[in-house]
Amino acid sequence: MSGQTVVIVESPAKAKTINKYLGRDFTVIASFGHVRDLPPKDGSVRPDEDFAMDWEFAERGKARIDDIIKAAKGADNILLASDPDREGEAIAWHVLEALKDRKALGHAKVGRITFNEVTKNAVLEAIKAPRELDQPLIDAYMARRALDYLVGFNLSPILWRKLPGARSAGRVQSVALRLICERESEIEVFVPQEYWSVAVDFLTPAGQTLKTRLTHFNGKKLEKLELGNAGAADAAVAAIKAGQFSINSIEHKKVKRHPTAPFTTSTLQQEASRKLGLGASRTMRTAQKLYEGVSLGGETVGLITYMRTDGVSLSLDAIDAVRGLIRDNYGTKYLPDAPRMYKTKAKNAQEAHEAVRPTDMRRLPEDVAPFLDRDEARLYEMIWKRTVASQMESAEFDQATIDVTPTDGKTQLRATGSIVVFDGFLKLYFEDTDDLTADKEDDQRLPPVKEGDKLKTDVVEPSQHFTQPPPRYSEASLVKKLEELGIGRPSTYASIIEVLQNRNYVRLEGKAFVPEDRGRIVTTFLESFFGKYVQYDFTADLEGQLDDISGGEKQWKAVLRQFWTDFSSSIDGAKNLTITQVIDDLDAVLSSHFFPDGNRDCPSCKSGRIGLKLGKFGAFIGCSNYPECKYTRRLSIATTEGGDALVEGDKDLGFDPETGLPVSLKRGPYGLYVQLGPKVGPIEPKPAATEEAPVELDKNGKPKKKKKPKVADADKPKRTSLPKGLNPNEVSLEIALKLLTLPREIGGHPETGEIIYAGIGRFGPYLKLGSTFKSIPKDDDVLTIGMNRAVTLLAEAKAKAAELRNVGMHPDDDKPITIHMGRFGLYAKHGKTMVTLPKGSKPEDLTLERAIELINAKAAKGGKGGKGAKAKAAKAKAAPKETAEKPARKAAAPKKKAAAKPKAKKAKSDPDTEVA
Repeated sequence: MSGQTVVIVESPAKAKTINKYLGRDFTVIASFGHVRDLPPKDGSVRPDEDFAMDWEFAERGKARIDDIIKAAKGADNILLASDPDREGEAIAWHVLEALKDRKALGHAKVGRITFNEVTKNAVLEAIKAPRELDQPLIDAYMARRALDYLVGFNLSPILWRKLPGARSAGRVQSVALRLICERESEIEVFVPQEYWSVAVDFLTPAGQTLKTRLTHFNGKKLEKLELGNAGAADAAVAAIKAGQFSINSIEHKKVKRHPTAPFTTSTLQQEASRKLGLGASRTMRTAQKLYEGVSLGGETVGLITYMRTDGVSLSLDAIDAVRGLIRDNYGTKYLPDAPRMYKTKAKNAQEAHEAVRPTDMRRLPEDVAPFLDRDEARLYEMIWKRTVASQMESAEFDQATIDVTPTDGKTQLRATGSIVVFDGFLKLYFEDTDDLTADKEDDQRLPPVKEGDKLKTDVVEPSQHFTQPPPRYSEASLVKKLEELGIGRPSTYASIIEVLQNRNYVRLEGKAFVPEDRGRIVTTFLESFFGKYVQYDFTADLEGQLDDISGGEKQWKAVLRQFWTDFSSSIDGAKNLTITQVIDDLDAVLSSHFFPDGNRDCPSCKSGRIGLKLGKFGAFIGCSNYPECKYTRRLSIATTEGGDALVEGDKDLGFDPETGLPVSLKRGPYGLYVQLGPKVGPIEPKPAATEEAPVELDKNGKPKKKKKPKVADADKPKRTSLPKGLNPNEVSLEIALKLLTLPREIGGHPETGEIIYAGIGRFGPYLKLGSTFKSIPKDDDVLTIGMNRAVTLLAEAKAKAAELRNVGMHPDDDKPITIHMGRFGLYAKHGKTMVTLPKGSKPEDLTLERAIELINAKAAKGGKGGKGAKAKAAKAKAAPKETAEKPARKAAAPKKKAAAKPKAKKAKSDPDTEVA
């Protein structure tokens, strides 16, 4: 490609990597993702005008497009090199349209290039073969964006008006929320069933133990719940003890277990959650870094292929490389005769790209680990092992089944076990869901026996069990379910989960999603009035239509017309609903669920009827006699008399033995808390009325507002928030009293003697040592954390805030510029001026020249302690004096108002300075 070429990618990290592969004739610049988007206001998509769409530049987008235009000026070639998917094609289209609108293309030839991995060979090969933009992919993006806009901007206002406390609704997020809420409802109505099992240890003729379990009794096979009580179990135990048993049959068979396919986006998220404890968003951020490029001893290279994919195949070159590595590192017995080929089972999978794999199989995990952070190293190792294992030989097991029967043959017990004959792919990797060691009984080593051997009954042990409700969705299982249903795309799962949590529709307890009251009522509302649009099949079918558009099989505006015709009618019908109608309808729908016995009598006043209510902070169940009766309970099934009733209002826990004050559990606008006091006693009578005092007037002649008397600290009840993860129904008086002692003194630091405190603050449990704060991890308990653990955590916090590198001296004042790690990432510091470094930066990459440029730019803007801030403050301070000296006249009034506007001190809260 001759002449000057501008390559436009999405991220600065990728731009930096690719720039090192190309020569002087190339300029690589980043768009930082989308430069344009639909304005967040009504009318951005207009169905009446054949779905005309308006686009606008975000503030960052304006700056980026200006930089791109500047770089493109006089260029001979412009290559649009955003990511190789539907979203990447849309970004390339937006950049091209912006360049056309600004008439910035000139004589340049425009081409679209894609590469599945950020390696030198892949980039150079892509540059040789530019293509036109893929219009069907762009159309699919337009349709998806328009659908999401039309649903959000038409459905959300109805939610706001009809459901106080509701936030908004989305096309796909609402369906995911429905999954979580339905699972919670299944759990709440689940009734455990008792059942028993019987395990028997027999002694073989050689004196070894054979462990068995009862499978048949009284001549028939036992189903799981067959022995439903202790009586049935005792009858089985008696029959076993009375019988004479021998080996009836022994069956051996060879079993093979095959490796799983390489990672797709969703399986990567699922396995990272199970194996590494990483959430979907964190997994994708980490994978993005590995894809865009990591510095390995001076060479910047992408370590994995593109991580947004639903394909499970590998390129022929990659398969050859993996098979060669298996042959060299593990031997030919681990190498199948032919390569393994995989096909995805997910609905709507496009398989346009390879699976997620290392770009170079020779980069072993232990070789690259020193150049990566902990998450990056663990994720790369998992991807590498899964890729290699996918092409390895199957594992083989010798599985044996031994049936033991008495002489009458009416009872049968069975022992099963397996032995790994050949480990195959298990030598390197197994998927957590396929953990072969999970069932210890099936994995036991069986003693040597033969058919007809007489056995001696040794231990007969009946065990009581109860059936368990279905588990709540974790991030891994929710992603898996969405994929199975064909809802959303691989690249959207992380954002779906994040949005649901940000809207306070769900919360994470441990690794499980629990719907909030707000989320449950929103789901019920949508099912009642917009049921079609939260149906799983409907949403999956719509995803299929979007895929048909991207394949050129459907016209995007035709799909939008079909959707909008029905959806707009549903919106028009819902607009006329009154809040009373909504409450009555939802109350009727929820009646059988929240009141399964049909009892609606208020347990407090006995005369009122309890039902669904809507308050400022969402839905709850309350009494019809409000405000005389203030009975309320959370939006859940009451399992005992009163049930969870007082968790929504007040729950009396008892009295503090030292002060005699009542201790209670309360719910406020910011969550649950425990409270000590106030003192309970007779109400003091109000003082007798005195002669009315004259009304005081302000300077405008209006009566002055009387200030409320301040409550003395001694009269304020002590309160402490409940830590996240603590079940409110498990809060006892003992736990509450411990919480009320916070912040508690752990002890003196072993080195300095300074006191370490543990408490609960605005952002959760914390440790405090002088001016150093450290959040307490969720696995530690603020009430029990000890000195050793506290010292370790505080040392980590101190090390994190410590100086990572001295870049050099600033020429203006000979003060050092240093690099530190803050709450939001790396930042450079000069005196009191601090500036955040771009994401992906490393301490060793920042030059002194660049550091001076960043510091000076921040100071000029008015950064913390910068010259700009001081100048503004000085000017603001002087302004009132100048105004006061001018003669009073009407025209001067606006100047006084303007002069009284100094706010330069707000520079202290500049986001870039808060990283410290």
